[in-house]
Formats: sequence, structure tokens, C-alpha cells
Amino acid sequence: MNAPAHLIINADDYGYFDCVSDGILEAARRGRVTATGLFANAPDFDRQVARLAEVPHLDLGVHLNLTDQTPLSPAMAQALARQGGVFPGKFAMVGSILSRRLPLAVVEAEWRAQIERCLNAGLTIRFLNAHEHLHMLPPLFRLTRRLASEYGIAHVRLTAPESLPRSASALIRDGAMALFARLPGRRAAAAPRFLGMAESGRLSLGYLERTLPRLAPGGIYELMCHPGLCRPAQIPRPELLNYHDWRQEFASLTAERTGELLRAHNVRLIGYRHLRIRAGRLEAVTPESSSAPGGPSA
Repeated sequence: MNAPAHLIINADDYGYFDCVSDGILEAARRGRVTATGLFANAPDFDRQVARLAEVPHLDLGVHLNLTDQTPLSPAMAQALARQGGVFPGKFAMVGSILSRRLPLAVVEAEWRAQIERCLNAGLTIRFLNAHEHLHMLPPLFRLTRRLASEYGIAHVRLTAPESLPRSASALIRDGAMALFARLPGRRAAAAPRFLGMAESGRLSLGYLERTLPRLAPGGIYELMCHPGLCRPAQIPRPELLNYHDWRQEFASLTAERTGELLRAHNVRLIGYRHLRIRAGRLEAVTPESSSAPGGPSA
């Protein structure tokens, strides 16, 4: 038999809303989510962290945030005083960063505060990525890599597009991600091949049926996903419902058909704890037992 393909299923946005966290935890219990990125500035951070004890096999990262809710650092709160001390939207933040109206030192102070809040809570942090992929901006990618090195965090997501996007805004996003992923310093980054951008927010069973059979034997992949157990009344910002179908993603990931696909195509689910970097190359070192959480029997 060929070597298995190795797949990390990484759920973004743990702590975003309670019902999002519910879906991530349940998908992890079922062995279909193997990693999740935390919102360190979640208003109920301590309670959300306590809930993670239910799934000790789930690998954790910091979902660095500059676009939602309130900052943790005094420097960022002061910088956002004219916005009422809350993060503005993605395009406002990108414009402020690229024009240097928002100094990089302020972003660094905020992201340090977010990483340190997770570490001070006793969490083992294995990767960094950012909400709405802002860490892929050239100055922020360098910062993210530097912070990862300083805090001993082995992995940084390398976001990349897959196929034709669904909308004009997604076309702009994917074009930017394709450009950023090819900049010097990114090509040398040892990171799993990124999946899930094509259906970001609305991952479907059809996508899994098309994608899982194409994973290369021995390859190492990260599938971004956004599962949740949400109802519209639980989401305080209705515009998010135009982008996210949390329940569809949860149903797709936990479907019996998905388990069949994983087994049929020899795809082994792993976490970041199963990766190592040797001579600049990424390797997977997985348990032999197929009964381990996230194994090919999942």
C-alpha cells in the first residue's frame, strides 16, 4: 500500500461565538477536527479555555486577530480610540497597516498580548495563523514568523488559493493570497499544503469528495474549516450568515461518507504534534495505531 496522505483538519475561530466553539468541540470529539485556532481576545476566554479539557487530543494555535471585538494591549486600544477602542473591519485595518498609519510596533504589542494570554492560560501553542488571513500581508508575515520563533511555536499557516473563487471579493482575496504566498521567505517556509480556501465558510461534502481522492501519498496538508452548531438567532452580526454556513461545515466533516473517503483513499488525520521540520523539510511522524484519535479509521 502507498504511504498515507497526512491531513490536519484545522477549525478556525474557536471562541468566536459559543455555538462555534460547540461545533468545534463536537467535531473534535468525533475525530474529524484535529486542530483549532483560538481567539485570544474572546470575551469569555477563560470559560472557553476550560472547555478544551474535554478534547486533550486537539492541537491548539493562536488565531491572531486584528479585525474583530476589542484588543488586549493598551497600545492597540489607544490607537483605536477614534474607533471606540474596537477593531474596525478588515479593509480599514489593511489600509492602516500598509499606509503605516498604524505602526507595526502596535500590531506586535497586540499579537504578543494575544499569544501570551494563551500561554499564561497553560495552553500548548503549536501554530499561528490570523483571522481573515491578515498574517499573510508582507510586513505581518515577517512579524508572525519572528514571533513564532521567539515563543517556540513551530508552525505558521501559509495560506494559498486553490481554484476559481465564487465571487468578485473572493477573486481579489485569492489573487492577493497567491501573490503573498510566492514572496521571498514564503517559498522556504515548511508548512502543510493549504486546502479549503475554495469553499471558505461553506465547506461542503462535495468539496471533500473532490479533494480527498487527490491527496498525494506521503503529502502533508492542512484543511481550513469553520464548523459550528449555530442558529441565526445566536449570531449577533447578521452579515456573517452571508459568508458562513457553520452547520453545513459541521455536517460535512462529521458525515459517515467523509469517514469512508478517508479510509478509501488512505488519508490519515494528524495534528501539528505529529509534524517535525528536518533540514528545512516538513515530515509527519504519526502513530502506527489506526485506532488513535484522528487516525484513518476516523
